[in-house]
Amino acid sequence: MCLDYGEKSLKFLGANIPHSEKPTSLRRNRGVRMAVLVNAKIDSLLESTSRSFYPTLKYLPKKIRGQIGLLYLLARVADTIADSKEGETEELKRLLSQYNDVAQGRSETLPDFSEIASIQDNESEAELLRNVPDVIEGLQEYSQADRERMLECLETIVGGQILDLDRFGVAKEGGEISALVNNEEMDDYTYRVAGCVGVFWTKMSLAHLISLGRYKEEELFAKGIRFGKALQMINILRDIPEDLRFGRCYIPSEALARHDLTPEDLLKKGNIDKFRPLYDEYLDITNDHLDAAVEYIKMLPETQFRLKASCMLPVLIGQRTVTLLREGNILDSADRIKVTRDEIKSYAKKLLRALVIPGGVKRLLEKNKDTPKDD
Repeated sequence: MCLDYGEKSLKFLGANIPHSEKPTSLRRNRGVRMAVLVNAKIDSLLESTSRSFYPTLKYLPKKIRGQIGLLYLLARVADTIADSKEGETEELKRLLSQYNDVAQGRSETLPDFSEIASIQDNESEAELLRNVPDVIEGLQEYSQADRERMLECLETIVGGQILDLDRFGVAKEGGEISALVNNEEMDDYTYRVAGCVGVFWTKMSLAHLISLGRYKEEELFAKGIRFGKALQMINILRDIPEDLRFGRCYIPSEALARHDLTPEDLLKKGNIDKFRPLYDEYLDITNDHLDAAVEYIKMLPETQFRLKASCMLPVLIGQRTVTLLREGNILDSADRIKVTRDEIKSYAKKLLRALVIPGGVKRLLEKNKDTPKDD
């Protein structure tokens, strides 16, 4: 699966595995510059915009790597607009809508991104906004069917970002805190920004890599949606202090009220004992989604080594993150809870061994769930 834990983007196995630990099938491109993914311009934007994501693309199945890279950029344009810390809500919504309309082919009039590009702290994101026409033009490199798959996903993501702006406004530090209302809104949000990527990933896999019966396909889609939701739930539950700082609370107000809490109460680390029962409920939901992600991986053919590998590491990291979140005090903003680089490297090594041992994948995924830190 292609979701990153730090941003609404695509990230895969290869970036986290030392070259010396990769099996021969993944190491044969070592030292060789990656072949053109989409075109020279798009490849350059990919490389500059995500230094960790871009090198991993060559470890994906060749038939889908370019489309996934391009969707990353299309979504990253929208992310950059929506996450701008300056400007008015209605202006950001207008830019998002007009950008999406051009990408979808409903309009030929692209907005002027020069002003919003000039206020970006990240120069690579500013450069991306200055080259939006090239990103959209990249769609023409692919078949109509693949374009439709990418654009369907983009449509859902942009719709979720516009809805997010309606609910919370511009992400300005120190403002009034707004919250989602109920669990239905929370579930809808996780689908719009992540579950839809599970649908895209599954459609691309079925179109280019694997073949399943109709009922198995329906099951794979359902589990793919939950795979994406799991990763977004982890984002929500891990990033509570950061989101609150910018006036956003993704823990629903109705749920908080049942525990005699308000969004503002989550700013105080001493309230963790009162918040813990509700927080654990959401961690349990996340674990249920991760279980569906494990079943998703089990449904993939054993011959699809690269496809299975690209799905497994996010699940392993996700399982470990849930354990850490359950053990720590998420309301303590000074104590950032995250899986360490050393742990990720360790998981990568275990994963590669599991992939070549019969039954290894199943055993690793089941053993890793809620594994104590010292194991």
